[in-house]
Amino acid sequence: MGIAIGETLGSSFEYAKEGLFGQWVRWILLIIISAIPIINFIFTGYTLRVMKGITPAPELEDYVDLFVTGLIAFIIGFIWFLPAMIVGMILIGGAIISGTLFDVSSNAAALAGALVGLGIGAAVTALVFIIFSLVAIIGIIRYARTGKFGEAFAFSAILETIKSIGWLNYFLAILIFEIVAVIVYVILAIIPIIGWLLAIIAVPFIGIWYARYVAIIYDSAGVTA
Repeated sequence: MGIAIGETLGSSFEYAKEGLFGQWVRWILLIIISAIPIINFIFTGYTLRVMKGITPAPELEDYVDLFVTGLIAFIIGFIWFLPAMIVGMILIGGAIISGTLFDVSSNAAALAGALVGLGIGAAVTALVFIIFSLVAIIGIIRYARTGKFGEAFAFSAILETIKSIGWLNYFLAILIFEIVAVIVYVILAIIPIIGWLLAIIAVPFIGIWYARYVAIIYDSAGVTA
């Protein structure tokens, strides 16, 4: 099933714009909340409400529930990223350790072997990270929709959802959004004097835009959960 990436970007952008433009108190509160460590779990919880498919953008209320769901979403993401961390520690860490055990500076063959091992380790780690990132997104949306922690790790259901979307379509959709978001942040950040402030102000907008974007992608699979 193909994803109309341009249309999805546009409609989710409009969603974020309608949810914040004119809703200045909500935007200001989200700016403050998203900028404070630990407290920013409230913002994460708010984006989970967006992922539920609520339209228009939900009210910013029930802060305790937002904090708890945001914290749980963080834990879910951390658990899903553990495989990539472990692979990286084994492959990249192993290559670095092997390089320190031997005097590679005076041995061209050993140096070449260490660099190849490091490159392969980095590549495999990056691949594992990408795969589990895609899985984690669907898992977090499942948690947002059902309120059940276990649904975030329903591996078979998650894979079936991604299969319905299409692995390549899904990957490209997420990649394109990330590229767009980076471009936006870079453009804002390089504006003299106020660029850093504009980048901070944009955080809630980008977060809501992304949450709505992945929610639409999720719904394109035709799942009910």
